[in-house]
Amino acid sequence: MPDTEQIRALNRFGLGARPGEALDIDPIPWLRTQVSPRAAKMANSNLETTQQLLERIVAAKTAGNSDANRRKYREQATDQMKREVAAVVNHGLRTDHPFAERLVRFWSNHFTVSAEGELEVRYLAGVYEREAIRPHVFGKFEDMVLATARHPAMLVYLDQVRSVGPKSRIGGRRKSGLNENYARELMELHTLGVDGGYDQGDVEELAKILTGWTVGGLVRRTSKSKITPFRFEPSIHEPGSKRLLGKKIAESGENEGLEAIRLLVRQPATSRYVATKLVRHFVADDPPEKDVETIAGVFRDTGGDLAQVSLALINLRSAFTTDARKFRTPQEFILAIGRALNVRDVPRNSLSVLRPLRQPYWGALSPAGYGDTAQDWADPDALLKRTELARAVAQTARNPRMDIGTLADQVVEAHDPRILNQALASQRNASDALALLLASPDFQWR
Repeated sequence: MPDTEQIRALNRFGLGARPGEALDIDPIPWLRTQVSPRAAKMANSNLETTQQLLERIVAAKTAGNSDANRRKYREQATDQMKREVAAVVNHGLRTDHPFAERLVRFWSNHFTVSAEGELEVRYLAGVYEREAIRPHVFGKFEDMVLATARHPAMLVYLDQVRSVGPKSRIGGRRKSGLNENYARELMELHTLGVDGGYDQGDVEELAKILTGWTVGGLVRRTSKSKITPFRFEPSIHEPGSKRLLGKKIAESGENEGLEAIRLLVRQPATSRYVATKLVRHFVADDPPEKDVETIAGVFRDTGGDLAQVSLALINLRSAFTTDARKFRTPQEFILAIGRALNVRDVPRNSLSVLRPLRQPYWGALSPAGYGDTAQDWADPDALLKRTELARAVAQTARNPRMDIGTLADQVVEAHDPRILNQALASQRNASDALALLLASPDFQWR
């Protein structure tokens, strides 16, 4: 029978324990071995690159505006989304590096793009996570910010492609003008936080700094337009120097945006904001101040080295205490069930269950991403839907004779093992016992 710390490593830092897995790990060394760029990579999925998908998008948008073409465009976007979701879920079920995968999910939510709006984002949300998030999970935070800022999914989602400098060469001749959406979220959600010491003037200046950051061949398309995931377009860039957080940003075209991002990520407010979110995710809904200070200090002292920050998270002893428990989100719940039952592959259509659970992949209703507290997910309606799902899964389990008591010992940290085992033993059959285990409070928390 695994010890408590083994189960906590698998559930609190991973994606859910698999039967027998806890017995094979030494928790801290096991977690440390996953702090590697290789561990954050996704298994070969044969999915298209950003460049390939952009070419498909542009081809579809230039095919004509008939009802049939618009319908085909929507269908292709939805099909691409289903392929991406299936790939990421199956990777989560199979991976032997669940701590690295949890961090991928954390950062993907931190830098949210949502496929609930524009079809281009539905095409691109999955490749955005694969190409802008995964390569930087154990790199520099600054590089991840830059990668997300330059990816077409983000540029489209937060309307940066539509932002035109009022005094630019094109700005005086077009009705479209400055769009502040991405600039605001870059400060409020990605770096400084809402209380990070900036004001509306900084939002406007940052929006001007970022004008010209666009997607090649997607919005301002001509017969000679080259399709590229990112392009700096001087004709829509606001000329002149700007001032951000009290610092002068000299006119230098694309480099203004690079300088602005460096300035933002190196602010003390950024280190504290990021640390607070990480500690909330791995330790408790109400992040312990001492832990926040520890992680913020590592972030600050290493220049945002996310490998060192991840190692520091592992060393937070409060993350291994009885009181430090987190309520599983719907996505975490689904993966934990799959891993507990040794499921390695799920059909695309079965993943539609995440929509009634209110957490489809890349489907947050605001740029703030999905919530990360029990209050966000533990309401009565959500709990009822989880119970119904647990019952449905148990009825289709391939091994109805499995020893559910042994399974419980291997995959959950029971608040009171005696009570849980008695409840499981009192069920009529293995199917009912499995449904009870999966719907139990012990399984809902990690």
